[in-house]
Amino acid sequence: MSFFGQRIGIDLGTANTLVFVPGNDTVTSEPSVVAVSIDDDQVLAVGDEAKTMLGRTPDGIVAYKPMKDGVIADYRVTEAMLRYFITKVSGRIRFSRPEVLISIPAGVTSTERRAVVDAAVKAGAKEVYIVKEPVLAAIGAGIPIHSAQGNMIIDIGGGTSEIAVISLGGTVAASSARVGGNKFDQAIADYIKRKYSLAIGERSAEELKIAIGSAVPQKTKDTYDVNGRDLMGGLPRTVKIHANEVTEALQDELREVINAIKKVLQETPPELAADIMDKGMILSGGGALLRNMDVLIAQTIGVPCYVADEPLNCVIKGIGEVLKNLDLYKRTILATKK
Repeated sequence: MSFFGQRIGIDLGTANTLVFVPGNDTVTSEPSVVAVSIDDDQVLAVGDEAKTMLGRTPDGIVAYKPMKDGVIADYRVTEAMLRYFITKVSGRIRFSRPEVLISIPAGVTSTERRAVVDAAVKAGAKEVYIVKEPVLAAIGAGIPIHSAQGNMIIDIGGGTSEIAVISLGGTVAASSARVGGNKFDQAIADYIKRKYSLAIGERSAEELKIAIGSAVPQKTKDTYDVNGRDLMGGLPRTVKIHANEVTEALQDELREVINAIKKVLQETPPELAADIMDKGMILSGGGALLRNMDVLIAQTIGVPCYVADEPLNCVIKGIGEVLKNLDLYKRTILATKK
């Protein structure tokens, strides 16, 4: 395969990084984790291999999550991660440096935006295009962003919740709350620590959330056995957790998401707000998979809410659509940096 004029799309997420290559339309998805050797500061593993090391590394190795709340927390490690993904999809021998499109949260600062661009260029990109995450999620969810009507997207990712009202290809109102799946997991772990004096890891908290978690209380009596370390005796212990306890644990984080949605609606012009009332809001991202998330939003906001098809893949699908029609989107939604 020739890589002349190659384009690569990257959804640089807090929890997972997805990479899209037009042409063969392949999507690579791996955790946003990098394992680093403390002694010589060398990158040992990236992605799936590094995630298996989380919470299990010996003293000489640290498994980092270089993205925090959707932005770069560790620049050098993020650069290494980007280099890994760019090399993985385009091969070690490249005839030309690829054009790279990267999604960023709506609320990033100009400094954070510059850090993403610089890291991508140093990782091997010829040119870097930056697009706001909610716009990409809307495109991936099949929302007609260029229509003269108001469309609202709520994209709940691992590190951020992105909310935007889009009309005529532009963002009319937007908010980026630094709360998402990772904060949900942490809240569950903290709750179990407080209530049961049991320390559990983030992977165990995530498994519990996926198994029985819900955004609203349930009448079912679903339970899940969680293994952890007893904080009093220090020995392993198992606790049975009820589904509604997970709901209780998530209350503060869910409230933060709801407040961000309210803020965007309050900033939306009346004509576009009327469109949203009529058509409803679209929910995407990993957070959309939390049971009854759409029900909670609809009940609290008073506006219909629908989960997008393949909510986890909306942003990367949007990236794919933009890459295939780059010239069209260059005139509207793209910010470009060389």
